[in-house]
Amino acid sequence: MRTDDFDFDLPERLIAQHPPVQRGASRLLRIGKEGMEDGQFAELPQSLHKHDLLVLNDTRVLKARLFGKKATGGQVEVMVERVVCEHEVLAQVRASKTPKPGSHFQVADAFSVSVLGREGEFFRLRFDSEESVDVLLERYGKLPLPPYITHAAEAEDEERYQTVFAREQGAVAAPTAGLHFDQAMLDALRAKGVQIAYVTLHVGAGTFQPVRAENVEDHVMHSEPYTVPQETVDAVRQARLNGGRVVAVGTTSLRALESAASSGELEAGSGETRIFIKPGYRFKVVEVLLTNFHLPRSTLLMLVSAFGGMEKMLAAYRHAVAKEYRFFSYGDAMLIEREQ
Repeated sequence: MRTDDFDFDLPERLIAQHPPVQRGASRLLRIGKEGMEDGQFAELPQSLHKHDLLVLNDTRVLKARLFGKKATGGQVEVMVERVVCEHEVLAQVRASKTPKPGSHFQVADAFSVSVLGREGEFFRLRFDSEESVDVLLERYGKLPLPPYITHAAEAEDEERYQTVFAREQGAVAAPTAGLHFDQAMLDALRAKGVQIAYVTLHVGAGTFQPVRAENVEDHVMHSEPYTVPQETVDAVRQARLNGGRVVAVGTTSLRALESAASSGELEAGSGETRIFIKPGYRFKVVEVLLTNFHLPRSTLLMLVSAFGGMEKMLAAYRHAVAKEYRFFSYGDAMLIEREQ
């Protein structure tokens, strides 16, 4: 397969720059085995069944963007990718000159950062403070909105670029399918008999990177940490015993579940995943996927093409453009039944 096979024309006006006025006030494109249907996210309970299991990613977005200065006065921008321990992170660093191991710079005129070295594409940094990385990020960091959102993070984003069920700190991008849910929707689904379980996958900045290789097979995935608790494994088994389906909310929940089933059976545990799901992949766990619309030439578009069928999904994207659905993180959603 060629990366060009997953390209499509997207008018810039369809890239959502702000969330809808209320959570859940989005459109929903339903894609089943017999075709597609336009609807509203508020109608989601009508598409789910008693005993279905909804799996949510409970990761919480870090205030991962920091701004500082070198001793020379030069500007430095830090984008934290991962908290390594209480005082160290892996991060992208933007500066006029590449920082060298042993160098230092100040962040927000508040604390010093030491450059310890390089680890692949990231710098390993130490925050030279008695306070922990988590505390310093919360106090001095800015929310890292995706590159296709053109405004700086505002008060609205502080609330709306987190899910209402976010609790495990560690992502640098939101699991955006979860942004549609408010507590009223979760309560309505429970009242219908839909069960809810959680996984954690800390989304990395690599989620926004287009595939640059000409051939899909040549692309190397970024690594992300995930956890699937035993309670979720038990809930999946119970749903199947009751005749329910496993409904992943977002590609991150799906990737966590499928990674935890690499042996063929879903197993509880934590690990790192580089799973690359593309057409030809055989799904082991997830039967329905709720997701937003993804970037052209992206691994996530390849994932949904594997899930719903390549021709059907590319047709759905053309339909979404024609019907002017809102795209990407703050955009509308699609509910996809697995093709096979």
